[in-house]
Amino acid sequence: MTYDADIMADRRRLRRKLSFWRVLAVFALIAVVVALGARFGAGSVVTGDQIAAIRIGGFISGDQRTLDLIRRVKDARSVRAVLVRVDSPGGTTSGAEAIYTALRELAAEKPTVALVDGLAASGGYITALAAERIVSRDTSLVGSIGVLIQYPNLAGLLDTLGVKVEEVKSSPLKAAPNGFEPTSPEARAALESVVRDSFAWFKGLVGQRRSLSGPALDQVSDGRVFTGRQAKDLGLVDELGGQRQAVAWLEREKKLASDLPVREWKPESERLGLSLWSLLGRAAAFAGYDDLAGALRTVALREEAGRLDGLLAVWHPSLQNN
Repeated sequence: MTYDADIMADRRRLRRKLSFWRVLAVFALIAVVVALGARFGAGSVVTGDQIAAIRIGGFISGDQRTLDLIRRVKDARSVRAVLVRVDSPGGTTSGAEAIYTALRELAAEKPTVALVDGLAASGGYITALAAERIVSRDTSLVGSIGVLIQYPNLAGLLDTLGVKVEEVKSSPLKAAPNGFEPTSPEARAALESVVRDSFAWFKGLVGQRRSLSGPALDQVSDGRVFTGRQAKDLGLVDELGGQRQAVAWLEREKKLASDLPVREWKPESERLGLSLWSLLGRAAAFAGYDDLAGALRTVALREEAGRLDGLLAVWHPSLQNN
């Protein structure tokens, strides 16, 4: 009995020691994350005069991380100019407006040029409009000036299944369209009014920023996309080329030194390739705390997920009517 009690006591001591080292490992990894964040964060990027490169790609939602990135670049004393790389089909109209406004505030303080890497359509083109100059590659796609709203109509499917959705609402146009019934003429008219108003804002922005009006503005505002070469002839971009041409314009027109490096800036959570929550989740899994690791991964996923709603300024071939 004494021998068994000693074995059990030794096992308990080993478990306590193991738990201690696991916890210590978690805190050590957290310390490494914080240290790397400080090393590769904003402080390290802003050392030495430079041209900051900001990449606006994918679906534009006006997320806070991108807005914070633009603000950091604007506030960095070492940044002498900004190169905005655009490769986006667009996104929500309000999200594109938020990015545009932030970039205009940036351009008011630092010379800014946009480079269309592959695609600047709809909200992506709104982003490019914020720069003082737009450079596009010959075969990049530019334009898709327009606004749309999409919603599914499941009324036929529900009738087939024998399902009817009941509702009580304060007015006929509340939550219309809802997808569960055919869109009424009044609801369609209300939506068309919203789309027209947002389109008028977009078209007016193009006219203002690109000095276009009348038939010339109407020609580029019918929703189609253009190649970079076509966009240059139509006045949607200023120059054809790549980074070299964009930087050359900054050196020539803004009197920047010819030896300034171009350094890419990234949002906070992308500096290490993973969010802090993801890194902590991996640390917890490494230390053997699977439940904690799962909870941290859930937080990371929720942080990344965004809810998209409202009007879209986005381009995709399948969305085009012609």
